[in-house]
Amino acid sequence: MAKDLILEMRNITKEFPGVKALDGVTFEVERGEIHCLVGENGAGKSTLMKVLSGVYPYGSYEGEIVLNGQVQEFRHISDSEKQGIAIIYQELALFPELPVYENIFMGNEIINGRVIDWNETKVRAAEMLKRVGLKVDPSTKVKELGVGQRQLVEIAKALSKDVDLLILDEPTAALNEEDSQNLLNLLRELKSQGVTSIMISHKLKEIVAIADTITVLRDGCVVTSLDAKERKIEEQEIIKHMVGREIENIYPARDVTVGEVAFEVKNWTVVDRVSGREILHNVNLNVRKGEIVGLAGLMGAGRTELALSLFGNVPGYDLRGGEMYLDGKRVEFKHPADAIAAGMAYVTEDRKGNGLILIQDVKFNVTVSALEKLVHNLVVNENEEITVANEYRESFDIRTPSVQTVTGTLSGGNQQKTSLAKSLFSEPSLIILDEPTRGIDVGAKFEIYSLMNQLVARGLSIIMISSELLEVLGMSDRIYIMSEGTITGELDAKDATEEKVMAMATKTVEEAV
Repeated sequence: MAKDLILEMRNITKEFPGVKALDGVTFEVERGEIHCLVGENGAGKSTLMKVLSGVYPYGSYEGEIVLNGQVQEFRHISDSEKQGIAIIYQELALFPELPVYENIFMGNEIINGRVIDWNETKVRAAEMLKRVGLKVDPSTKVKELGVGQRQLVEIAKALSKDVDLLILDEPTAALNEEDSQNLLNLLRELKSQGVTSIMISHKLKEIVAIADTITVLRDGCVVTSLDAKERKIEEQEIIKHMVGREIENIYPARDVTVGEVAFEVKNWTVVDRVSGREILHNVNLNVRKGEIVGLAGLMGAGRTELALSLFGNVPGYDLRGGEMYLDGKRVEFKHPADAIAAGMAYVTEDRKGNGLILIQDVKFNVTVSALEKLVHNLVVNENEEITVANEYRESFDIRTPSVQTVTGTLSGGNQQKTSLAKSLFSEPSLIILDEPTRGIDVGAKFEIYSLMNQLVARGLSIIMISSELLEVLGMSDRIYIMSEGTITGELDAKDATEEKVMAMATKTVEEAV
């Protein structure tokens, strides 16, 4: 029986200066299916979707786009939207200070005569919110919503344009397990309503759970398309196609040799400066030399707030009580520079916004945290800076033509390795990694995990914050679990299970006492 195709992309080739991002890609999507697009960072997934949506206009690529049997020439994203295509990016495009109803119909306003009909806008917004299962008042400002709720607002915004083909680029990258599951359930519901979805994701567990078809890209080419309706597709099969080789264990094994306690926190309590509300309550934890300690918990548990407060970066918060010891010596940090000088490093969960300066080159980002090491007679020694950056480029396998390449042009995995190199250049004894593999592919994750193993083998200590339970279980020697700003449990890795961690992550402060 002939396929009922909503979309055909035929022999798409897209080049940038010196790089062929897509090389003769042919991509087909059946009507009413959930089609997952996977591949390593830099494989061409997002580029292909930008060609489809008109971000890269007709004439800037070779090949044809056929939608509902008609050849299309999208010269702007508005052209694809008129044909029922909507794309939602990983970085949400909402206005935090505006209410939900304005965000949903931004650029697609309901006009009555020559003015916006706000009453009808609110009514229609409520209908869209009901459709995506989000129970909030349409007048609520977006800044008051959680990340998962904002993602649903984005989908409601797309559905308000009578979408037939919904494209989601890493929709669950910043979501916790519960919000991710709710989003997948919504995609299944939209499928039952006739909406076709294309989802880009690095979370293979979600891919195998939801996909009807899985297309794998590698180096700008389609490697294979797998029919998940006909048979169960295993994660290892997808990984093999993605990276071109078998990865038997995505969490590389290591010989653990832990030493004495390198870092300890006692009764750490932090309050909101304005309301006086406790953000963190009597947190106690320790990390030994050569040890990876996982920090698990649901969204809002206080993990990032704990990391920032330990690192001396607490805007809007005040330390009410507690003690911190680094290598047995009590320390107090008023500013991140104090923490860096004492031998602590923090790799942020937001590498693009806070971790790296994307308009600067790789060598600048690698050396900026401890640039004074390269200053002689009040001048930075540029030759030495290049030498240092190249050493990290080689040892961390940062794939870039040159250390003078602009960092923003690198793939997510290579940006993350650059961020790690930046932290290591300050020669820390303790590194806090906040969501170290968020938004990067399975091959790049394996490389980050291998780097982590190398670091602890040298005697460094790592605190790893992660929202992916399997990552916490796979990489940690010990695990602390947080809920409502306090530690609700501690598990040795060999005794830890997903069920045990989740049970502790849902405890209240009273239950933890």
